[in-house]
Amino acid sequence: MQPAIHRASSVIRYACIGLILAFGLISAPSGSDPPADLARKVAAVEAENASSQANYTYRQKVLIEELDDKGLRVGHYEEVRDITFSPEAGRSERFSGKPVSRLRRLQLTEEDFRDIREVQPFLFTSEQLWAYQTRYRGEELVEGAQCYLLEVRPRQTFEGQRLFEGTLWIDKKDFAVVRSEGQAVPAIFSKGEENLFPRFTTVRAKVDDRHWFPVITLADDILPFRTGPIRIRMRIEYSNYKRFAADSTIKFQDPE
Repeated sequence: MQPAIHRASSVIRYACIGLILAFGLISAPSGSDPPADLARKVAAVEAENASSQANYTYRQKVLIEELDDKGLRVGHYEEVRDITFSPEAGRSERFSGKPVSRLRRLQLTEEDFRDIREVQPFLFTSEQLWAYQTRYRGEELVEGAQCYLLEVRPRQTFEGQRLFEGTLWIDKKDFAVVRSEGQAVPAIFSKGEENLFPRFTTVRAKVDDRHWFPVITLADDILPFRTGPIRIRMRIEYSNYKRFAADSTIKFQDPE
């Protein structure tokens, strides 16, 4: 997201106590020792999730709102995409209806849309282990599940990369990621332009009694542009997960 005039998209952390409480965070980190090779065990489960998710279609709804200093909406962007499959076309994305863009001070960038596809629903797979350093942060009880906390940070970033920096909540029973909270990195500054990104929380749920897929991403942050701060609120919903076979054609109805 960028100011419409200066093309910049950046966000610093905005305190959102209600968001944290809504996801059932009810105990402080403990000081117990982590299991051996925690990151590798998580990455192996995530790799299986990624492989399985490639065999699912789903719908993704995106709502990004600009808020004034009283918290009232003054602009917004909405889109609905269906990730579909057919024997003829293979796997693809398509809009369900036309996107609606009534943003006043913001301009969405290529990096914003890439983050919506890759970073907000982040999967920490085995192929990505080399790119990240991890740190064990204890345990917390989330939605009745005892979870390990694993801090994940890029070892370094290169031009053109979009990576995740934040914390993963990992179910102790099966090493599945049930929640992630963080930010897309790196921030981008070039030729007087700002391109920075919001902190967000993504919650997952089991869709087939085995694999944990994203179901919602929420963000409520302030973008501290040099021309003046802009508060945004973002909501991404992932729904209608359906497994397809090689001879399937899956389509979605247009939203009402």
